[in-house]
Amino acid sequence: MQPNIEAFFDPATWTVSYIVFDEAGGTCAIIDPVFDYDPKSGRTSTLSPDKLITFIKSRRLTVAWIVETHAHADHLTSAHYLKSKLGGKTAIGREIPKVQETFKSIFNLGPEFMPDGRHFDHLFGDAETFEVGKLIAKAIFTPGHTPADMSYQFGNAIFVGDTLFMPDLGTARADFPGGDARRLFRSIRKLLQQSSETRLFMCHDYPPPSRAARWESTVAEQRAHNIHVRDSISEDEFVAMREARDATLDMPTLLFPSVQVNVRAGEMPPVEENGISYLKIPLNVI
Repeated sequence: MQPNIEAFFDPATWTVSYIVFDEAGGTCAIIDPVFDYDPKSGRTSTLSPDKLITFIKSRRLTVAWIVETHAHADHLTSAHYLKSKLGGKTAIGREIPKVQETFKSIFNLGPEFMPDGRHFDHLFGDAETFEVGKLIAKAIFTPGHTPADMSYQFGNAIFVGDTLFMPDLGTARADFPGGDARRLFRSIRKLLQQSSETRLFMCHDYPPPSRAARWESTVAEQRAHNIHVRDSISEDEFVAMREARDATLDMPTLLFPSVQVNVRAGEMPPVEENGISYLKIPLNVI
């Protein structure tokens, strides 16, 4: 059974959120939902997740899962907000405690933050299956961008998170804490061993001026044309390119706000005694 897929592109963060649904059964999963955050004012809003809610209610869908491909560094997740409005289980890959442990140290998070994955309702293992109505989905462990990345396969569609970009943009960086270019290459090759017509859905697109934003590709297109990992490029060539390129990249604008929220499955840091929740910015660390 093949999924129905609705994509929502957020131009502020270049992020694509997805609703994957079994229309006959009236059940859906939400993948990588965005929560709106203005870094200048520190204000949040719900314009992006409310678009998802409107679509889900218009189709009379029930949310089974709200899943993350990883703890994003470029946008805040709206998983907690969506769960409060629509229900469903939040989930991420089983290796998320490694990411939580790293950032607990970097942000000096208090004793209330336990880096054991408990903030999510479920942690997926590699090749674990789960149901969305009559759809059977599979979690695929694809580390490299971070040590905890997962991709999710529904029939002939795989949602690859930040592991791959569109062919003219290549691949994600691998220099965040716990990232590894060699693991990234091997994760990508695992995805590209799927049948050539398998559809691949990106979490981001940063389009050049010559084209509009796109977020769907195929295994065949990636193997033939991806500028970083097409079939003619070896693992060692990729690693050398990726490490050299990563050394020139700026940190994402929303790195610090995003990670603090995303390792908590979208919950804001605890309110302090003055009734205000704060995000931290560590100095001279990353």
